[in-house]
Amino acid sequence: MGRDYHILVLEDEPATCAMLATLMESEGFRVSTAQRAAQAHDLVAHHRFDLILLDLNLPDEDGLYIAREMRAKSDVGIIMLTSRKEDIDRVIGLEMGADDYVTKPFFPRELVARVKNLLRRLNMPRSGRRVDGPPGSEVRRFDGWEMDLAKRSLIDPQGQEINLTRAEFDLLTALVNSAGRVLSRDQLLDAIGSQFWTPVDRTIDVLVSRLRRKMEADPKSPMMILTSHGFGYKFAPSVAVG
Repeated sequence: MGRDYHILVLEDEPATCAMLATLMESEGFRVSTAQRAAQAHDLVAHHRFDLILLDLNLPDEDGLYIAREMRAKSDVGIIMLTSRKEDIDRVIGLEMGADDYVTKPFFPRELVARVKNLLRRLNMPRSGRRVDGPPGSEVRRFDGWEMDLAKRSLIDPQGQEINLTRAEFDLLTALVNSAGRVLSRDQLLDAIGSQFWTPVDRTIDVLVSRLRRKMEADPKSPMMILTSHGFGYKFAPSVAVG
């Protein structure tokens, strides 16, 4: 890792912004900084960023809405930085499309580890992704749906492509590749590369809820992604490979 990666630090507190920039630069990353949302939007319009460290408490725009706007436009990595400690804030951050969530004050080395982990996951070559089945079997079919693991696409029975976030797609891949078996939340967290989340958070539950809203005829009575109470989730349909 190094200068091939460009990180945007969006933080309104000057000392914290400078500390984050220095920390990332010490790891060899190229860094741009902004202390206002308007400044960040201008930078994003003129530069390609691999990851954004996004403070939620900005003076001119809510960081949550910035995350949602960034996610709608690109697949850039987003790590939210906030002094908010309530679990609901983390859940909302995930809903808006964030990849990770760090509460202030944080340990610098932990933040660096989270940044590197996310960048590795974002840039993992397709050949390195775990795919069950014989070589070249990148397509999964179930109940009229088609999922292409190489293209990272999901097509519904009507032929429409369903837009999934990176975490949603990785979670669905883990479930589909283990169809018929219950996977624990820890196993699913590992599948989406979120080993830094705390054991009590609702990351997986939020992602499952989002997948159900996009895939189930009745999200409140799911037929595809089933809950195993107290343990995890199971993908119910039979899956054809290739």
